[in-house]
Amino acid sequence: MTSRLAARAGSAYSRLRHPSTREPPNRRVPFSAVPLVPRDDIRNVAIVAHVDHGKTTLVDAMLWQSGAFRVGQDVATRVLDSMDLEREKGITILAKNTSLRYRDVKLNIVDTPGHADFGGEVERGLTMVDGVLLLVDASEGPLPQTRFVLRKALEAGLPVILVVNKVDRPDARVAEVVDEVYELFLDLDADERQIEFPIVYCNAKAGVASLAYDANTSPLPSEGDLAPLLDLLLERIPAPTHDPEHPLQALVTNLDASPYVGRLAICRVRHGTIAKGQQIAWCRADGQVQKAQVAELYVTDALERVDAPAAGPGEIIAVAGIAQVTIGETLADPDDPRPLPVITVDEPAMSITLGVNTSPLAGKDGSKLTARQIKARLDQELVGNVSLRVRETERPDTYEVQGRGELQLAVLVEMMRREGFELTVGQPHVLEREIDGRRHEPVERLSVDVPEEHVGTVTQLLAARKGRMEHMINHGAGWVRMDYLVPARGLIGFRTEFLTETRGTGIMHHVFERWEPWAGELLTRQSGVLVADRRGATVTFSLFTLQERGSLFVGPGEEVYEGMIIGENTRAEDLDVNPVKEKHLTNMRSSTSDVLVRLDAHRKLTLDEALEFVREDEAVEATPTAVRMRKVVLPKVERLKAMRNARK
Repeated sequence: MTSRLAARAGSAYSRLRHPSTREPPNRRVPFSAVPLVPRDDIRNVAIVAHVDHGKTTLVDAMLWQSGAFRVGQDVATRVLDSMDLEREKGITILAKNTSLRYRDVKLNIVDTPGHADFGGEVERGLTMVDGVLLLVDASEGPLPQTRFVLRKALEAGLPVILVVNKVDRPDARVAEVVDEVYELFLDLDADERQIEFPIVYCNAKAGVASLAYDANTSPLPSEGDLAPLLDLLLERIPAPTHDPEHPLQALVTNLDASPYVGRLAICRVRHGTIAKGQQIAWCRADGQVQKAQVAELYVTDALERVDAPAAGPGEIIAVAGIAQVTIGETLADPDDPRPLPVITVDEPAMSITLGVNTSPLAGKDGSKLTARQIKARLDQELVGNVSLRVRETERPDTYEVQGRGELQLAVLVEMMRREGFELTVGQPHVLEREIDGRRHEPVERLSVDVPEEHVGTVTQLLAARKGRMEHMINHGAGWVRMDYLVPARGLIGFRTEFLTETRGTGIMHHVFERWEPWAGELLTRQSGVLVADRRGATVTFSLFTLQERGSLFVGPGEEVYEGMIIGENTRAEDLDVNPVKEKHLTNMRSSTSDVLVRLDAHRKLTLDEALEFVREDEAVEATPTAVRMRKVVLPKVERLKAMRNARK
């Protein structure tokens, strides 16, 4: 640890040296007083990191070097990102496990999402492992999601190996990043055992790792492999332990499905042995204990699930034959069933409303249109996603869906519309709590990286949204990093405005920090919208005159209807316009009357951008082929009546 860090840490580090002055860490307690026996032929480890710091790329390199793929085999990059949305967005959404063999030891590796909105996947993944690899970008350093995943690992009492990735970047600042990670451990009250973590320097894309780093020479050997990382993993990640006299216990931490055998329960065997065809006790979440049979038993071998006659303690398995099993339940010995504690995850912080599509264009694109189908799909999602909540609303065709953040909710809507659903999605709202009789709201930790010339603009934007700056660092490369605490509702719609003001160069990340008293009213979107006042197909003639009023969201020939938002007004008020007006034909001809009309390129908003854009009286219409924005009340006359009534 450098002298700069030691000086800054000061009293915090001294508290680590005197555990009596601190709260005891949340460590796992043995199930019995009998000495636990390690199983040295298995290691279970999770890879955690911020978004795009290289987790899945590192897993790819591990699999290639372990011989999981044959020479010349056509394997996609980021092979564990198997969902279409994961490949399109370049992020991991669902936690997945794979395995490889190294020095006669089976390494079960859990690849976790790097975005806090999918934190439920991270929390479940950590219950299956005995240690974590913490990846940090050698240039960006620890970011808000790094803090989130590391906090969860430290709370679980797991040992950590720091992997500084992408050390080949020209703007790498390895020494400073290592210092920042030490500071992060101190901020999160890591104990003395956890803060003495080993460090590996890595280039996951090239498949090279080293225990030493010298910026003055070649950062890493040009020819090498990941052996230093894998050797350190075997040395520092503890082997799973079990009680030989303890009956069977396996906690269901994830679910999958097979077209042949139905629902699969993904478990880690804590104690005992489980076999194919065995009678087991199914300890349900409601406290009931039922008998069940293991129809099929699988273990993971690289990317494949293979049949296994039996599995012992420490193994990560998939069990078929229990159709209604859910996450958090326990598979136990029928003669001595002992349920494990149910998995708990952080509560939701944001909500949206999902309902049937009520626009005039409903039914033209999708095949699933009814409230019953929407409710069935949401119930299905709840089975495998423990961080979501679904609540009834006053309207029978609309449901409130609560989740961790905008991205998680937007991914759910995107998956549903790709499955054929047509939906009306309301503006995201933060969930509030009453603590000690006072109104509280969630506060996010925001980290932004912007060029120096945009610092003043971004500071002004966040000040209007009640943001409080905590740190500001200029690394000397023309970029500045600023850390803020901002009310979560202040970040709704902020990303679009942020990218506009920074000319697309700014980078922002945020994660839930804590609950704080209500910050008062916020200033969000200042512009109004252009609203179509009739149904029809848009024409170039009318759009050419309207583009002077603001930026358009539609092009010529698109179907619109009354109440549909077709653009953003340059002024604060909403404006009803006619985008279907055609040019009247006459018998007169002139050399200047039929001038070629050129339209500016219109903005095509994605689902994420549309959800950030809409206000309280607006909604998003999501269908399999289109994303439109509309007023909640479509007829102009009724909207005017509602506005007059609101003023009274």
